[in-house]
Amino acid sequence: MKQLIECVPNFSEGNNMDIIKQITDQIESVEGVSLLDVDPGQATNRTVVTMVGTPDEVCEAAFRAVKKASELIDMRNHKGAHPRFGATDVCPLVPVANITMEETVKYAHKLAKRIGEELNIPIYCYEDAALIDERQNLAVCRAGEYEGLKDKLSKPEWKPDFGPAEFNAKAGVTAVGARDFLVAYNVNLNTTSTRRANAIAFDVREKGRVKREGNPVTGKVVLDEKGKKVWVPGSLKCVKAIGWFIDEYGVAQISMNLTNISKTPVHVAYDEVFKKALERGIRVSGSELVGLIPLQAMIDAGKYFLRKQNRSVGIPEKEIIKIAVKSLGLDDLYEFKPEEKIIEYKLAADENKKKLVDMTLTDFTDETASESPAPGGGSVSAYMGAMGVALGTMVANLSSHKRGWDERWEEFSDWGEKGMKYQSELVRLVDEDTDAFNKIMDAFGLPKKTDEEKAARKQAIQDATKNAIMIPFRVMEVSFKALEVVKAMAETGNPNSVSDAGVGALAIRSCVKGAFLNVKINSGDLDDKDFVKSIIEKGNEIERKTEELEKEILQVVESKL
Repeated sequence: MKQLIECVPNFSEGNNMDIIKQITDQIESVEGVSLLDVDPGQATNRTVVTMVGTPDEVCEAAFRAVKKASELIDMRNHKGAHPRFGATDVCPLVPVANITMEETVKYAHKLAKRIGEELNIPIYCYEDAALIDERQNLAVCRAGEYEGLKDKLSKPEWKPDFGPAEFNAKAGVTAVGARDFLVAYNVNLNTTSTRRANAIAFDVREKGRVKREGNPVTGKVVLDEKGKKVWVPGSLKCVKAIGWFIDEYGVAQISMNLTNISKTPVHVAYDEVFKKALERGIRVSGSELVGLIPLQAMIDAGKYFLRKQNRSVGIPEKEIIKIAVKSLGLDDLYEFKPEEKIIEYKLAADENKKKLVDMTLTDFTDETASESPAPGGGSVSAYMGAMGVALGTMVANLSSHKRGWDERWEEFSDWGEKGMKYQSELVRLVDEDTDAFNKIMDAFGLPKKTDEEKAARKQAIQDATKNAIMIPFRVMEVSFKALEVVKAMAETGNPNSVSDAGVGALAIRSCVKGAFLNVKINSGDLDDKDFVKSIIEKGNEIERKTEELEKEILQVVESKL
């Protein structure tokens, strides 16, 4: 699965749109990166830019943007309301999909090192990327701002993590970090009272409220032995919150920043606000996402509410998203459009690439029947496997909702979720098989005039051929594993749907055999014969086991008809 990270560089220019455009043009020049948002502020004289893409490409785009900013922005002339100490003030990387924080930190360090060495800009690493504990807090790194840099950099304890320990008068200093994804999330209330909304915000936010004697509002503030205010923490970790009134909609809201959605996910924040509001006689009417959210956060929310209803979570992704939207009331104030609010969906829309699996069944079969050699047997095999496991998943979901089987809903939900995992991978492999064929054709089209070009072309053809072998082999592996779902549903699922499990087994068997044919035909063009021998042996074993398991499943099915 593709890894995705977000980068949110802040540039110390918020008025000159020509300069801002030149910087963002650098970002858009990198393939594999999508520029999602550009937010200039005149009073702060600062522009916040949001980009998303694959890690290496995002780091390249960030470097180009930082370089251009150092050329165009002169910090000696900068004035603004926001704290700052560099032309590119901060440049945090944020894990979005299929990547850990530890991996993201490594990319942050690599980016910081490159900026420091190639652009001669002092770099401090902050938050999760901090190399010195005291520098985790950005405010500590930025203390004294640009005006205090010359003195700061002369002190040994403030030697930069990367780059020269010298004052760069024009570009200043850049803080490069890695942090968790921040979700700006508002919960709508059926009140117009900002005071009551604030009370709920103080109940839930991590900071909480000042402790008072007696009356929690008018009582005397409690001080500790050092004369400082004592705070009573709120119920949600990694949450900042305040209550306010929105004139546009005529309602009060709890406005929250969820700074670590792995510790406090959106659905947990919603339910906690719902609970605290109810205790104060106020009802939650819905909520609002400001900006974008990772797909996994929405899936987690949908599954959370499904489980609360004792319903199977092994359903298609779009249905899970629909449950999340309805349960969180995200369409309370205006229509919630997943393709515009979920990062991965927006990226897919921006790529504007027509996938085979997005076609109607009629269009897919027509495309297969056309003169074009792709999609061919490999893509069709993967599609058969996806349909086969989909039938097993259907039986699991029907069984989860069968009258009288209420105590078994979680058992079948687990099978349905496992089936959806296999189905999703096989659907992805439908397009990957056709892409693999196209890569071979592209390799054959490479120039071959010189010896170097001939050698490069030959190697490209061999690499593309090996990929075209591994894709259908992966189809075989996934489809064979998917038979466990079909077998379990034939044996323990809703008996009224046992024939569907049988059809699923037949489809998966055909998928495995069809994918193996593609492995074999592509293997004939590969020079690495040891690799070919190994993959054919493994393929034979998968085919044999698939046929045995198919027979077992069909015997179970026949016994129940």
